[in-house]
Amino acid sequence: MTKTLRPAVLALGAVTVLLPLLVVVFGTFKTLPQLFDSPLSPPPSPTFDNYRRAVDEGGLGAAFVNSLLVTAGAVTLTLVAAGPAAFFCARVPGRVGWTVFGVLVAGLAVPAQAAIVPQYVLFDRLGLTDSLAGLVLADTTLTLPTAVFILGGFLRSVPEELYEAAELDGAGPLRAFRSIALPLARPALATTGIFLFVMDWNDLLYPLLFVRSEEHRTLPLALLNFQGEFQTQYPLLFAGVVIASAPVVIVYVLLQRHFVSGLTAGAVR
Repeated sequence: MTKTLRPAVLALGAVTVLLPLLVVVFGTFKTLPQLFDSPLSPPPSPTFDNYRRAVDEGGLGAAFVNSLLVTAGAVTLTLVAAGPAAFFCARVPGRVGWTVFGVLVAGLAVPAQAAIVPQYVLFDRLGLTDSLAGLVLADTTLTLPTAVFILGGFLRSVPEELYEAAELDGAGPLRAFRSIALPLARPALATTGIFLFVMDWNDLLYPLLFVRSEEHRTLPLALLNFQGEFQTQYPLLFAGVVIASAPVVIVYVLLQRHFVSGLTAGAVR
């Protein structure tokens, strides 16, 4: 019975995922009346006009560049800060390492909404609101606990013998981090990078509260313009969703091979 039900359950799950995806993709090539008339059917006369209007009239071109700058800056800054912090927590023995690790990871238990008011006041006094630099710093504070949690758990699994052999060769902590921890942590860095990319790319909270000018809007914030008070331009919205989703898919395709290969390859070479 289990072997009979398993394909049926998997097929049902695939249909549940694919149907909304087909509605969105087909809808990008339709007009609004065509979409309402037959949402699941292929477009009778495909047109790329929705993509053109989304980029030109909806301002998704500039918003795409802003999202790319903010996400790249936040992911880079988070990994640069989380790597040494996770290495310190993994290498310092006893309560000190675990205490520092617990303090850094404690941010996972604090919702971003709970700290948004004091964070906004601080950023406003520093002149970082309505700026891409402010969004980079805000996203970094939001994702840093996640990065430390993932990298710290991985670096604690690295055999102690590797570090002891490096110490016998005269390598200090910085050399051990650069020559041992980083090469072995490439799969974990790739996994963390994808998590951070998705979190920062889809972030709407900080742009919605911090950004006031159109020139600093990111993609999630720009997509809100397609929703009107009385009518929503779904073909334009769907085109914007496809444009916004494309970088996430590309990043995952490029880095997914690191998820399952080479976890300890550097230890045996």
